[in-house]
Amino acid sequence: MRLSAMGDVAMTVPVLCAFVKQYPTVKLTVVSRPFFKPFFEGIPNLEFFAFDEKEKHKGFPGLLRLFRDLKKLQIDAFADLHNVLRSKVVSLLFALSGKKRATVDKGREGKKELTRAENKIFKQLPTMFERHAKVFKELGFSLDLSNPEFPKKAVLSAEITNLIGENYQKLIGIAPFAQYDSKVYPLDLMQEVIAKLAENKDQTILLFGGGKKEIEILDSLSAPFKNVINVAGKIKFQQELKLISNLDVMLSMDSGNAHIAAMLGIKVVTLWGATHPYAGFLPFNQSLENALTSDRNQYPKLPTSVYGNKIVEGYEDAMRTILPSAVIQKIQSLL
Repeated sequence: MRLSAMGDVAMTVPVLCAFVKQYPTVKLTVVSRPFFKPFFEGIPNLEFFAFDEKEKHKGFPGLLRLFRDLKKLQIDAFADLHNVLRSKVVSLLFALSGKKRATVDKGREGKKELTRAENKIFKQLPTMFERHAKVFKELGFSLDLSNPEFPKKAVLSAEITNLIGENYQKLIGIAPFAQYDSKVYPLDLMQEVIAKLAENKDQTILLFGGGKKEIEILDSLSAPFKNVINVAGKIKFQQELKLISNLDVMLSMDSGNAHIAAMLGIKVVTLWGATHPYAGFLPFNQSLENALTSDRNQYPKLPTSVYGNKIVEGYEDAMRTILPSAVIQKIQSLL
């Protein structure tokens, strides 16, 4: 599962929540992979349709089958919030059958201008949330995203409370990984941040991640401290979402975890290396002040890419310009 895909899906949630609140008589059907179903649970008037990319909906014949399945649901309009080949095919099929459709504009030109090395145009681009809202506007549904409502903190199961304990006053989440190394805060600096936060015994620090290698690193980061707990690989994804909804603050890279925490209404501190919030991926309803970016005076080519997948020589240590003291100070200011 690509983390970026997780972030992409999480970013649709606040927009869909605004939609169902402002248009309570309109029914939404979200088409996505089964893994993402927990993101949409509890949203009224929203039905989840599982996209089976491995078998039933595989290849062009599978997309025709998907279109026929969706048609049975009497769909009036199709909003393509993904703008990839598969979603474009289904969107076209709806258009050919006389239905309204609109596709998200990912703003590739502006992103190219923001990330190129020469003649860089360094300015804030529309956020993905604004881009998604524009899709619905094209279909006749204007959205106001300025007064969001978030789900209540989830009730934690005995399994979770056994894992994290009950004697905490503040819960701090830390998700130290991202899809690309250029977006990951150096491990030695992250150790400093964790050690400093762990000094306060009223704070419990929860480490998030996935995959064998990440879990091993998180185990080594949590080992020296009683109040630092690695939850990766110990609870199911659905329970992880419930746990995140109980955090006081989340520290994340430019990654899926930032968007998951934000969609649940949690304050998020984000750290940016090769990428930059100006590309439109600042988590929902978060202040730009809580996005700590690498020093552009020292590294003027930043941001070097939109997703962090481009390696620029000499920029490997860009994130070292974000000082652990600044990260700690920012987290403490939000608690």
